[in-house]
Amino acid sequence: MKLKSLLRLWLGLDGDRLTLGSKQMYAVKNRLLPGIDVIRRALDLAALFAMVVILASCGGRPSQAVLDIATGVPATNKVVDVFVATTRTPNPDKLGYGSGKAVDPQYLEYRISIPATHKPGQIEYPKQTLDPRTSFVVVGRQVLSHEEFLKKIKARKAKDKQVGIVVHGFNSTFQESLFRMAQMSADSQVDGVPVLFAWPSAASVTGYVADRDAATYSRDALASLLSDIAALNFSSTIVFGHSMGGWLTTEALRQLSLTGEKATLDRLSVILAAPDIDVSVFRAQLAKIGKMRNPITVLVSGDDRALMVSGFLSSDTRVGAIDVNNPQVIAAAREYNVSIVDISQLSPSDGMNHDRYVALSSLYAQLAASGKSSGAQKAGAFVFDTVGATVSTPFKLVSAVISAH
Repeated sequence: MKLKSLLRLWLGLDGDRLTLGSKQMYAVKNRLLPGIDVIRRALDLAALFAMVVILASCGGRPSQAVLDIATGVPATNKVVDVFVATTRTPNPDKLGYGSGKAVDPQYLEYRISIPATHKPGQIEYPKQTLDPRTSFVVVGRQVLSHEEFLKKIKARKAKDKQVGIVVHGFNSTFQESLFRMAQMSADSQVDGVPVLFAWPSAASVTGYVADRDAATYSRDALASLLSDIAALNFSSTIVFGHSMGGWLTTEALRQLSLTGEKATLDRLSVILAAPDIDVSVFRAQLAKIGKMRNPITVLVSGDDRALMVSGFLSSDTRVGAIDVNNPQVIAAAREYNVSIVDISQLSPSDGMNHDRYVALSSLYAQLAASGKSSGAQKAGAFVFDTVGATVSTPFKLVSAVISAH
């Protein structure tokens, strides 16, 4: 069929010749504009996705070789014990863990040495060789049974008041999440027991769907872990979920609520950083979870590029990118007992504006000591001010800026 005939059929024009009067031009406009919008949207997504791939490929990612045991650790180094519960399968050489889905969770304890030259917020990965003087290194590793895992954590209650469970996000390797857990623990300068929940991420920018399936697969295991740790009755049990790990965390909370574990939920203090969750889905999750004793804290940033891609793919705003100045957001936060904190003023380190939460770990001790973090313990919308290291409502922050001028 000729091009003109196809165009006539598509536009609904009659006649032997393709003539475009005013009515026909209106028809062309109405039919072309939606197509143009789709093309423009696809091009925007392609450009953004290309940027994500480029940024993700900048600099090499650490291989599992960084998990080799190092020796000769200087006495000036700090050593962090990290407990791990993982639904990943071990690699064939048993050194690390990959993206396979384990039938049953695996439990481990790692000892990570932090060099004296460490800069807060950074992970100094080993380069050519394992050098404890300049880089993070593993100095101990032990595979544990489920009973041994809980017994060892419980034994830490004598000196540690709290336990922190971290659920990593999309596109993460086992070694990356392990070293990030050690970095956050070291920088926070808080006496607590760090526990990593490592789910089988494909560790690939193009593995979004695979990661969503892997997170869903790990939901039961995370719910069980939260129940087990909460039963140990530490003074404080903090659960921290980043990105897709935020979705996994919220799903585990929902499951605990549906199985009647209200007592477990009331022992948890939950923080979701840049959660990759559809806003409507999050509202439905919260409705099932119900109001927890401690408000869920959500750390957001409107310029998070990773969540922009996710938003394009889902055609909806992600929770981690919502606007704290929106009156509807403020009202919903209070209704569902959620504390939403905009951390856009914090400097990211990943080029995607997706890991601003890392900067908070080095400020945590300062916030806790001064009591300035108390604002985030209330339901509502807040802004983190890096100048004063305070958390306040958007309206108070604007008022302070106006008064200063």
